[in-house]
Amino acid sequence: MSYLDSGYTNDDDFDEKEKDIDQEIENCRKILDEGDIYQAIERVEEIIQLCIENERYSSGLDIVNRLLEISPYNSEYWLKKGTLLNGLCEFEEALLAFEKSLSLNPGDADVYIEKSIAEENIGEISRAKESLQAAIDMDSQNSDAYFSLGILFQRQNKFKESIKYLLTAIKLDPEFDEAYYELGYSYENNNQLTEALKKYDKFLDFQPYNANGWYNRGVVLAKMNKLEKAIESYDLAIAIRPTFASAWFNKGNAFADLGRLQQALESFKESLSIESNDEASCYNIANIYEELGEINSAIKYYTEALKINEHYYEAYLARGYCYDTTGKYQLALKDFNNAISLSKDNADAWYAKADLEYSLGKLQEAAASYKAALKIIPDSYEIWHNLAQTYFEMADWLDALEGYDNCIRINQQDASSYYEKAKINFILKRTREAVDCLKSAFGIDPGFKNEFEKEYPDIKSSKLFKKLLGEF
Repeated sequence: MSYLDSGYTNDDDFDEKEKDIDQEIENCRKILDEGDIYQAIERVEEIIQLCIENERYSSGLDIVNRLLEISPYNSEYWLKKGTLLNGLCEFEEALLAFEKSLSLNPGDADVYIEKSIAEENIGEISRAKESLQAAIDMDSQNSDAYFSLGILFQRQNKFKESIKYLLTAIKLDPEFDEAYYELGYSYENNNQLTEALKKYDKFLDFQPYNANGWYNRGVVLAKMNKLEKAIESYDLAIAIRPTFASAWFNKGNAFADLGRLQQALESFKESLSIESNDEASCYNIANIYEELGEINSAIKYYTEALKINEHYYEAYLARGYCYDTTGKYQLALKDFNNAISLSKDNADAWYAKADLEYSLGKLQEAAASYKAALKIIPDSYEIWHNLAQTYFEMADWLDALEGYDNCIRINQQDASSYYEKAKINFILKRTREAVDCLKSAFGIDPGFKNEFEKEYPDIKSSKLFKKLLGEF
């Protein structure tokens, strides 16, 4: 599920796209077939532009080719042909058309702008920049050229440069609505959220019924932690386009962050009803059910997520926790193992597996799993402590001591580990080491003295022990 919409689309154009232009194209072809072209040349040219605007590239290309048979030295027709070929992703052929147009009219900045699109798409980024710079050199007031340069840098994730050129575009044309939209996107990705919000607001002044604009505005507000306002923006996007799955999804995230779980659940389910193969919506629905304590429903939706994407590591791990909670330990172990097989460098599954193995009394397996987790995150206090405890229960005293030593390495004020070390040293009859550990534990947390007195009533009353312990 996408989170931010980087592509500008004008929702007002949807009505235009709904129009049936097939008849217009057919009428145009009849004009050409009947040789009546000179009587209706302007109308034919309008149809070509209509084809460009409505992505009827093949039809437009057919018409412009027939025009070029009549007027092979018309630079504007070669420009249109290149633009249509760009739309068909035939970029090499498009470049030939643009070169032909420039040979007929070298001073046309618009040709260089369109030419840059083809160059970018074949990976010739430097040439694309040169073409746009050539357009600016020819026409320093050409806002489209600056806009195109801004988009070129944006696609390279060079957002500072993108902002520079997009600002110039709106300076030259203060009503350049698309430039405000792209500025919002570049500012957002440059972590200038306040500026991003301003630019989306300005864009929406021009295009109040643009669903993508309201959606991206919501994304920015969510990042600013203005969740209620973000929801309002998502709602406006949905009102304009009810099947806007990403808006429903992000609205669900905002509700979840506000702790409004039932509303989050409804939003994620709406998102899933629109995009039935979206594993992220399934996962989030499951997550909400888990938070609500409806574990069986959570398992159902984690399973649905895995049907869509059998490599969904997080879903295996989360479902494993649910199985563990419901006492289905073998299914939990299976899910943890699946998670491990998908992401061996992620410690969470190893840790979860180890805890479950420990609970089941499989101490050898638990120790091995804890050690695997520690290879990934060697400074985890919790895992070292659990490993040390496991070794203690296995009567593997030296390894247990090493585990507690690592706990103390990570947290020097860890009274509990000093106390556990003392107990092991008593078992090993290392009285001096045991006393030193007790002194450290009591010094950090005097409460352990009471625990010691309960566990070792005979030792604590020993005169030798009292002498060794000193003031404690």
